[in-house]
Amino acid sequence: MDVMERIKQQVSENPVIIYMKGTPSLPQCGFSSRTAEALKQCGVKFAYVNVLADPEIFENLPRFADWPTFPQVYVNGELIGGCDITLELFEKGELKKMLEDAVSAKAAD
Repeated sequence: MDVMERIKQQVSENPVIIYMKGTPSLPQCGFSSRTAEALKQCGVKFAYVNVLADPEIFENLPRFADWPTFPQVYVNGELIGGCDITLELFEKGELKKMLEDAVSAKAAD
């Protein structure tokens, strides 16, 4: 499968997914660590892809949504942003509801 198709499939199949350096339990960069922690604090199950373990995704994900950096967080198939935007949404209390709504909508499908 083409790498762009794989990314599209991952984003569409998972209501919440983070593309990060490392894993939520063993992040490999500070931005990925802070972003994954914000997602974990929301108490909602989310998927992740370790871009360091998949060079094809690492090279091509920036083209997928025209976002040059990692991490990248997708909710309901849409890029919400990277570390700064995710943390801002978390601090405002908006991230938890956004994630809960995404997971509920996917479960209703």
